[in-house]
Amino acid sequence: MTSDLLRLVTAGSVDDGKSTLVGRLLYDTKSVLSDQIDAVLRSSEERGLDNPDLSLLVDGLRAEREQGITIDVAYRYFATARRTFVLADTPGHVHYLRNTVTGASTADHAVLLTDARKGVLEQTRRHLAVMAMLGVPGITLAVNKLDLVDFSQETYESIRAEFVAHAESLGFRADQITTVPISALAGDNVVTRSDRTPWYDGPTLLEHLETVTPDERGCDVGLRVPVQYVLRDGATDYRAYAGQVAAGEVRPGDEVVVLPAGTRSTVTAVGTPDGPVDEATTGQPVALTLADDLPISRGDLIAAADRVPELATEVTATVCWLAEEPLRPGARVLLKHGTRTTKCRVPSVSAKFDEQRLRLEQSPECLELNDIGQVRLEVADALPFDTYTDCVATGAFLLIDPDGGDTLAAGQVGDTLSAVTGDA
Repeated sequence: MTSDLLRLVTAGSVDDGKSTLVGRLLYDTKSVLSDQIDAVLRSSEERGLDNPDLSLLVDGLRAEREQGITIDVAYRYFATARRTFVLADTPGHVHYLRNTVTGASTADHAVLLTDARKGVLEQTRRHLAVMAMLGVPGITLAVNKLDLVDFSQETYESIRAEFVAHAESLGFRADQITTVPISALAGDNVVTRSDRTPWYDGPTLLEHLETVTPDERGCDVGLRVPVQYVLRDGATDYRAYAGQVAAGEVRPGDEVVVLPAGTRSTVTAVGTPDGPVDEATTGQPVALTLADDLPISRGDLIAAADRVPELATEVTATVCWLAEEPLRPGARVLLKHGTRTTKCRVPSVSAKFDEQRLRLEQSPECLELNDIGQVRLEVADALPFDTYTDCVATGAFLLIDPDGGDTLAAGQVGDTLSAVTGDA
């Protein structure tokens, strides 16, 4: 039994054909309006193309259309009789790795593309390392542009073997890895099975995506609800605490603790946009009413009383550095964790990850743009951290420029690199 919704991310190197693949999925599943097709036909004709450029269904920014590349994360929605998909088409260029991190952070499954003429490239391995670090539950390699190598089985098998070996070295299990030979431009094995690959007896890409059942990403920590708003009604003395259930479930009668204060209370009602419910689970927006009138505000965390996260002012973390200016020891930034933002200092950069050779470089001078590394963090306010492997929602954070407000890094609490490098 598969879930009704699958969140996908596509990634790969520049010109591997990600946007064309997404356009093909949209087109062949009849998820495109006629006026969108007309616009693509006009744009393709203006560019002197003989066939419709289906990538234009995804590359929505003017700069992307002019340059022929993907810059932004393009989110698209499509459905079949078996499943609904939310797909994030991410950039291939190394300078936009931050957007790949964004798209992969919530994905249930990743589709990585390679050009059959080029095989597994440096950027392919980099994207694969990002998927492993973020704990994406499963991955599919689409070996694209097979029409340009005469649908060679030998070429496909060689690329497949290299990719699978690298994915397994990063910690993916064999049952989490699938490979499919395709031509996104012509549609071979994307939605419709191709008679030009008689040597391939596996599913088409869409058939596989319709049946994949992703592993649950880390969330086995009990209830976690970061408070976003405090709802009040003075006329009725109504007071509730609104947020999304980041992990676990909540019911009236549950005992909870509010952090960082550590005060305890009991849930008396669970409200939702559709009215009160007997239970709310991970991902649902809720407004919790408590038995006691406590001084709770935005940024606090409501957690299960019997599974309380540790409050800490110092943590080891893994970060993907996303800024042009390098991260050096002693940097002062802001840290956004859940709904709370606090001052933060980076006293040390412990290691840098070499995603090509799967090694850690100890005590580097800095982390540069797109580097992944391990750091120590000191925060001004004690925060209720879970490790990322235990709970994605409360184990993730952002580092922010205190002056301009730009995002500097995406991070995970704990040492997620040791598992990737085999040093655990």
